[in-house]
Amino acid sequence: MAKVKYYYDSDTLSYRKIEYRKRDKFRKLILFTAASIMFGFLFMLFSAQFIESPKEKAMKRELENMKLNYKLLDKKIAQAESVLSDIQERDNNIYRMYFEVNPIPDEQRKAGFGGVNRYKTLEGFDNSEMIIEASKDLDILSKRLYIQSKSLDEISILAKDKEELLASIPAIQPVANENLTRMASGYGWRSDPFTKARKKHKGMDFTAPRGTPIYATGNGKVIRADNSSSGFGKHIRIDHGFGYITLYAHMSKYNVKKGKKVKRGDIIGFVGNTGRSKGAHLHYEVRYNGTPINPINFYYGDLSPKEFIEMLKNASQEGQSFD
Repeated sequence: MAKVKYYYDSDTLSYRKIEYRKRDKFRKLILFTAASIMFGFLFMLFSAQFIESPKEKAMKRELENMKLNYKLLDKKIAQAESVLSDIQERDNNIYRMYFEVNPIPDEQRKAGFGGVNRYKTLEGFDNSEMIIEASKDLDILSKRLYIQSKSLDEISILAKDKEELLASIPAIQPVANENLTRMASGYGWRSDPFTKARKKHKGMDFTAPRGTPIYATGNGKVIRADNSSSGFGKHIRIDHGFGYITLYAHMSKYNVKKGKKVKRGDIIGFVGNTGRSKGAHLHYEVRYNGTPINPINFYYGDLSPKEFIEMLKNASQEGQSFD
């Protein structure tokens, strides 16, 4: 039951009952409703700032869990990188050295990804930096694993054909020590005998009298015996398989023909002075998969440690090549 309210009328000196008109009641209702809505809005705003909803709490827990998982992922990536680095070290210094294969440079193993920004879709979030770094580490690790896998595939093939490989790789000097006048020029940057400019010498020069025998340094097949290659004069190329090819230039004459199968130590020709040459000598190259490599690393078949050290000393001296 609603309370009846009165007011004191000074004119009549009596209390009179307060009468409310419908318009006044409606205005009060409007004001009460507006105040309620405003209070409700302020309460929701306050709650949003200081009180977490169940959904927000769940999302926050999920975010913290994600951060924890990324930290664990970083540790696992670091452990995988450590194991992979150990395998790469053994691959370069044991496996590839054992099979006389050039080690894979670190620059090639650890190279990143250039060009287009492949992580653009991960930008613009609160934890973008953490996610992008983890993605980069995983991509680089995947690339290193792929390169290492291909390397081990190569080593596996070499291991299966080990006996044939050992007979085929160039393992002796192409000119016998007793026939050498001297080892004239080694692999590396040398002075060109004609232009005097510094030029990459891709093989080794052995000076010896004209007609000195030249030996095949490993088993293989003669794939060229001609004088149609610029600068080399009469020269022979032998394909040893396994990616190895040897080249013998400036010969006076041949002892084999194209297509002939030869064994290590067979006489394939004789020292001369043909082509672009400054004197009787043999220019000798070893190429692996088309790339010239230093022949001095392959003279383990007929040199004593003392002879090898002496040759290494002579080969490292910069001077003028003979071709």
